[in-house]
Order: sequence, then structure tokens, then C-alpha cells
Amino acid sequence: MVTPRCLGSLLLLLLLTSGQEKTTEQPRNTCLGRNNIDKYDILNLNDKASCFTKCNQSGSNSCNVENLQRYWLNFEAHLVKEGLTEKVNMTFLKALVQNFSTNTAEDLYFSLKPSQIPRQVMKDEDKPPDRVRLPKSFFRSLPGNRSEVRLAITILDIGSGTLFKGPQLGLGDGSGVLNNHLVGLSVGQMRVTKLAEPLEIVFSHQRPPPNMTLTCVFWDSTKGPTGDWASEGCSTEVAPGGTVCCCDHLTFFALLLRPTLDQSTVHILTRISQAGCGVSMIFLAFTIILYAVLRLSRQRFKSEDAPKIHVALGGSLFLLNLAFLVNVGSGSKGSDAACWARGAVFHYFLLCAFTWMGLEAFHLYLLAVRVFNTYFGHYFLKLSLVGWGLPALMVIGTGSANSYGLYTIRDRENRTSLELCWFREGTAMYTLYITVHGYFLITFLFGMVVLALVAWKIFTLSGTTAVKERGQNWKKVLTILGLSSLLGVTWGLAIFTPLGLSTVYIFALFNSLQGVFICCWFTILYLPSQSTTVSSSTARLDQAHSASQE
Repeated sequence: MVTPRCLGSLLLLLLLTSGQEKTTEQPRNTCLGRNNIDKYDILNLNDKASCFTKCNQSGSNSCNVENLQRYWLNFEAHLVKEGLTEKVNMTFLKALVQNFSTNTAEDLYFSLKPSQIPRQVMKDEDKPPDRVRLPKSFFRSLPGNRSEVRLAITILDIGSGTLFKGPQLGLGDGSGVLNNHLVGLSVGQMRVTKLAEPLEIVFSHQRPPPNMTLTCVFWDSTKGPTGDWASEGCSTEVAPGGTVCCCDHLTFFALLLRPTLDQSTVHILTRISQAGCGVSMIFLAFTIILYAVLRLSRQRFKSEDAPKIHVALGGSLFLLNLAFLVNVGSGSKGSDAACWARGAVFHYFLLCAFTWMGLEAFHLYLLAVRVFNTYFGHYFLKLSLVGWGLPALMVIGTGSANSYGLYTIRDRENRTSLELCWFREGTAMYTLYITVHGYFLITFLFGMVVLALVAWKIFTLSGTTAVKERGQNWKKVLTILGLSSLLGVTWGLAIFTPLGLSTVYIFALFNSLQGVFICCWFTILYLPSQSTTVSSSTARLDQAHSASQE
């Protein structure tokens, strides 16, 4: 018989035991990835898949991105190793695991339609828009003498969270993985790299926006603390209706969609331009001071036209660089009228720089090509009226059409990458094409024609003179490079910017340093010991031309 005292003791023991269990019980947080990291049953797969949305871009202390990514990267190895199933069909995961003979005599194609389990495409079937091709040489190139291997193909929907995004896609600039789909390929327990014939993955998609770039990438878990996307060993070929990725290894692949000028790229290019413009302004200021000193110390120097033209070009570039720094630094600050004024001033000095480059080409044409009948009364005054007056007329006409205003560079998702006062968006863009793009193209082509004629004269006519010095070719090359800086050859690099981001960086760097090149040319040309410089002939030609003006 149980007494009341015994019953009380039993209840007390039960309460103590229950309380102890409650104090030792730990909250279960699947997205930390600490528990069941090697368990791939349906329950754990669903739990881990919920983290694709729980781990959002704003970050969360309850998510361990590294552990979760490792969990999914090891999933294919688990499938191949266990060999318990040949197909996986879940809303976020589709997988095919199958044995294949290494003596196959033809390429193998597999459908990668995201809504279906990957399947092999037979020879008599049409090739699906999303597919992977394994060349027949693929299996023969695998290490070891195996008669068959186990191949796993996985399609993983990673959602819109932080998993498999990496630092490149965490900047909020519209970058992303196309359709949030990853394609995984693995063979047995082997690490397959440096294939002689690459495998081919085709991602179908509509035509991307003009300001977006597509890049074939793979997930490199060794990059950074949590891994990142890389493109080594993969080539990208944009075809009608999709993009073809050719890669020489096996892992998880994806197609990245990034703005051509995303926030990080715009930031880097702006910093490069600001630094280059600042350095150029220092050298251009030195050029102007040097000209003033030479003008005071040399009586003959006052009558020479070439140094005046060089200084006028340097002055226009100095003011252009200053306007650029003010414009970029101010952004959209101030009233609409202030923004209108900054855009007009920037446009004016840009046109002045183009005009003086064209006048440099005209003066060089008179010096080296035409030579005779080159007298013009008040020569430099007339050049100044063109160099400073023509841009003013163009800016007045543009301003009267109310074309200046806030200009915004945006990414694919309409996020702002850069704001500055320039031309208004819309119909004002036609004015931009005419007064900037078209005007530059005219002056640039004229300068290149003159430069080509001068180069031809330097390299051919100098060879016919009676006195020839050994090792003069390098001086001729330096002379051409110096003249190129005056004629704005660095601006011509803008023509090649559509070829890729690397050419944009090259253009931003060299073009912002034009003032440095002009300063070096001016110093070599007009400092003492001209007879030993690479440009003494150019100086003498200008002196003869200036004498004819008197």
C-alpha cells in the first residue's frame, strides 16, 4: 500500500526530473548547421532548405552560411557514396544518380529543366534548351581503370537568401544567380579537373538588359571565409536563347547576372578617375607655371604659337578635371539650378578640351604636312576664338533646350549606382550624342589622320637625309607618343570599352593621366638642351612657322 508520504515523495521526484529536463533542453536552430550536418533524410533536407529564405540578405545571427553551404556541397557525394536511390524529386532539389560505362562511344546529353528530374536525352530526341553535354572523351579521361562510374547531376534552387551568394552578390546592386538555380556534377568520389575536352552546360534565358553581363561561374569553397564564385576554367558564350558554359572540371555551376557598371565597379572607376584627375591637375599647373617662367626669361618664346596652344589645351584640361571632381563630389546636392549650372560647366570644358585637341592637330598639320603658305594674321587669336568660343555657342544652344540636369546610372533592379549633373535622361540624350559623341568623333578622326601623316613623314623622310644617326628609331617613337598625348589618343580608348570591363579600367586610368603626358612632352620640348631631345625637330619647325607669322 502506497502511503501519502510516499506519494508526495514520488511527485517531488517527478517535478525535479521534469524541471531538470527543461533546463537542459537546448533550442533547436537548424540554420546554424551544427546538428545533423551529415544527415540527408527527407526531414533534414526540408529543414536545411528552409534556410534558403530564412538567411536573408540583411544577415542573421541564427544562420551559419558556411556550414549550410558545406551541407549542400556534400549532398552529391552522399548520393554517389550511398547509392541508395537514383532519383530525388523535391520542390527545391532535383537529382539523378546513375551508373555509366566508361567505354561510351558518343556524347551524352542530359536535360536540366528545373521543374523536372534530370534525365538522359536519347539520340533521336531534340536537344532541350537547358542541358548538359558530357563529351565521349570525358569518361575515358577519368583516373583509374574503371568499367563504369556513378554520375550524379543535381539542380538546386537556392532561393533569394545569402546562401551561395558570396561577397560579389551581397552588394545590393542587382547582381544575382540566374533563376537562383545551381547545377551540380560529380563522378564517384573523384575530384575531376583540367579535362582535355570541356563539358558543356546550356542555361536558357531571355535576352538580358543591355547594361547586364552574363558570366559562367563555379562555386569555389576555398575563396574567402565562406567561399565565392569563380570563373577560372570556364568560358562564356552568349548564344540566341541562352548562354553556353564550357568548363574543364566538375562542381556546382551557375550563371551570374551582374550590371556592367555595378556599384562596386562604379566606385572603383570613380576613385581611379579622381586620383588620375588630381595628379593631372598638379602636372598641368606645373606646365602653366613653366610656360610663364619661359615666357619671361626668353624673348623669342613670346612669339612662338605652339607653346601657347599647348598651354591652352592644358588649361582646358585643368578646368575639365576640376569640373569633374566638383561634379562627382557634389552628386545630386543643391537645387535644380545649381545642378543645371554644374552640368553646363562640365559640358563646356569637355568641349573646350576636344576643340583644343582638334586645334593641336590643325597646327601640327600646318607645321609638318602643309609647310608652305601657312601665314594667318592674328593666328593664335583666331584659334582662341574657336577654342573657347565654339564650345560656348554649343553649350548656349544645349542649355536653351533645357538639356542639363541630374543624370543617374542604374543597375538592373533600378538601384542607383552613380548620380551627377550632366544631361537629363530622355530626349536630352540625343543632344548628348550630337554635341559630345559626334563632336568628339570628328575631332578624334581628324587628329588621327594628321598623326598618321606626321608619323609617315617622320619615319620615311628622315631616312632619306644624308646624315643618319644610329638608334634614332626610339626617338621617333617617343616623338609620336608625345604628339599622341596632345591629340587625345587616350580618349580613343573609349571606342574599345564595349569589349569588356578591363578596357573600361584602362580607359579610365590612361585618360585621366593625359595631363601628366602633356606635361612630360612640354618639359622635354621646351627646356634647355633642345638639340639633344627627341623633339628638337618639332621645336625648330614651330620656330620657323612662328617667324613666318611676324
